[in-house]
Amino acid sequence: MASIVQRTLKTCIPYVGTGLHSGCRIGMLVRPGEMNTGVRFVRKDVPMGRGVIPGLWHHVVDTRLGTIIGNEFGVFVSTVEHLMAALRGCGIDNAVVELDGPEVPILDGSAEPFVAMIERAGIIDQGAKRWAMLVQETIEVRDDDKFVRLEPCPITRITAEIDFPETAVGNQRLSLVITESVFKRELACARTFGFADQIEGLHERDLALGGSPRNAILVDGENIVNDEGLRFHDEFVRHKILDIVGDLALAGVPVIGHFHGYKPGHGLNQALLRKFISNENAWSYVMLDEYEDVPGLQRLSDALATTANRMKKAWSRLRIVA
Repeated sequence: MASIVQRTLKTCIPYVGTGLHSGCRIGMLVRPGEMNTGVRFVRKDVPMGRGVIPGLWHHVVDTRLGTIIGNEFGVFVSTVEHLMAALRGCGIDNAVVELDGPEVPILDGSAEPFVAMIERAGIIDQGAKRWAMLVQETIEVRDDDKFVRLEPCPITRITAEIDFPETAVGNQRLSLVITESVFKRELACARTFGFADQIEGLHERDLALGGSPRNAILVDGENIVNDEGLRFHDEFVRHKILDIVGDLALAGVPVIGHFHGYKPGHGLNQALLRKFISNENAWSYVMLDEYEDVPGLQRLSDALATTANRMKKAWSRLRIVA
């Protein structure tokens, strides 16, 4: 069952790693946050008072090859989605992320190392009650054949389908009820991916300078370049769902509803979140202690999660037999 009170870290998380796009070594310190402050990013390499950027949807300034947030001083932080996903996936509401550079380190391209660091640091309950946004009306954003939408649903579910024909990715579809345990088990270790024929163009634009098979799945046509292969047969769509978790976390509170996307991406995700939050009739705030008391709700959530996991195992066995 999700926590009904806000939570933060018990101790600090220090880390030094590589930025995916800058290629620079970046120091990061994630500290406990005060109640009702949410996730805040602080650039320590800029003048004092100019480096604070709230991890919220209206601070998103770019979504090309990642989610970038910024403030009124032109200070920005890139590639926040994996850390945001890990914090949301672990039920962390309040935290301060200090950085001495323009990016969150990419680690191995997934959220799993962040989750491991959060678990080692420990999690503590805070006194304030936890709020969520309950989807009341369906909101959709389309771009040609691509679409993303939020639909009313008593639980948090994400359904995503991607299609990269004539590549090792192919067409993949997955639907999961999102709980802390499901996030950690089914999504956290899914890595970001890129295509070999795009690398030169990205480097010419000073992007993906820190990218390598150590922190991304590299796809070369029908082949996977990484020696260790894939962590799941459908790791690509799992990573897309991980990104969606991170992008929705920029709402500032959990979103209860069904996200459904066909060829989703950071741009569409943020356009949907902006349209959703801007429409006051599309959602309402609920306190999780009151919402969790609705008879049968948790039983329904647990039953759906169990059914989804059984279907996934059955599908895996079917693939093996085939």
